[in-house]
Amino acid sequence: MSPIKIPVLDLNPQYEQIKDEVQAAINRVLESGQFIMGPDVKLFEQEVADYLGVKHAIGVNSGTDALVIGLRALGIGDGDEVITTPFSFFATAESISNVGAKPVFADIDPRSFNIDPKEIKAKITPRTKAIMPVHLYGQPAAMAQIMEIAQEQGLKVIEDCAQSFGARYGGTCSSCEGHCQESTRESLRGKFTGVIGDVGAYSFFPSKNLGAYGDGGMIVTHDDHVAEVARMLRVHGAKKKYHNEVVGYNSRLDTLQAAILRVKLPYLEQWNKGRRRVAKTYNELLADVEGIITPELADGHVFHQYTIRVLDGKREKVKEYLGEQGIGSMIYYPVPQDQLPVYQGQYPKMPVSDLLGTEVLSLPIWPELAQDNINLMVNLCKRALLLE
Repeated sequence: MSPIKIPVLDLNPQYEQIKDEVQAAINRVLESGQFIMGPDVKLFEQEVADYLGVKHAIGVNSGTDALVIGLRALGIGDGDEVITTPFSFFATAESISNVGAKPVFADIDPRSFNIDPKEIKAKITPRTKAIMPVHLYGQPAAMAQIMEIAQEQGLKVIEDCAQSFGARYGGTCSSCEGHCQESTRESLRGKFTGVIGDVGAYSFFPSKNLGAYGDGGMIVTHDDHVAEVARMLRVHGAKKKYHNEVVGYNSRLDTLQAAILRVKLPYLEQWNKGRRRVAKTYNELLADVEGIITPELADGHVFHQYTIRVLDGKREKVKEYLGEQGIGSMIYYPVPQDQLPVYQGQYPKMPVSDLLGTEVLSLPIWPELAQDNINLMVNLCKRALLLE
């Protein structure tokens, strides 16, 4: 296998663009000596709240903690059920299990890769307390229909936005097919993911569209009580230091990471636009390639990953051939959550999720990815499909 010439993600162009600002921000924090809950944390929280148009933004240690604390702040716990997608990183289901609730999986839509609202209703029981959609790869889930189901059934909605910072709900989605009210779609059109449900949970893992230089996460909500509980839980369950009211967590967003993220936030729209450009170019070049299904260019999609489906059992061949030519690629995710060892045998089969686990392949994407490199990778994909 050749040395990787084109990785799945290259953060160097981004760093070159902002390195002076980043270094100045780091120096400012170092000189202040305020490394835990320093001023940059509160400033970043306010800037995120202003950007998203949400009342509260609470910085935490990771996207996983954002999900766990968000669930607890909504009152989800022992014996409850939360309906979610099987097709996501384990942190989604793990967070539900970690608060004592049970993840209940509903199958996905094959075009958007997101939870299919039509599958949700059949999973609701008297123990169901919430729905956790995941905006996978940066594409908003079918939030109009999901919100209507939640309102009809009296359920909470916590959005897993780990891959979708800056994504906006476009008002249409492949899995909705007009099954929600037009008034609902219009009321949500243009809203950022994370501010539609009761809670939004974000990750600032370095590879994310808005990535830190270490771990980080954020909880957003319009609800004053949820925000108060989340702020308390992130600092060992205390509103006042040394007066702990509940068992909480040590889950604070580092001041250094907040300062770096403050530098990056103003560039996010530009970077997401670059990702959409790359995705559009891929789609145009792959449009007529037999054996490959390209992702939707849905309104608001921010393409954290550019993920194709490789049909007829040829995914591994394409991935191997790309690697031999020095092209990085990744499979997100080869094993759906319901089939992981920790849950295996506890759930019925999810046919769409299981199928996509054998087909999906994520190709390199970052905002500055050059046209020549995109052309090269598409040609290599075509060549791989012709190999015997």
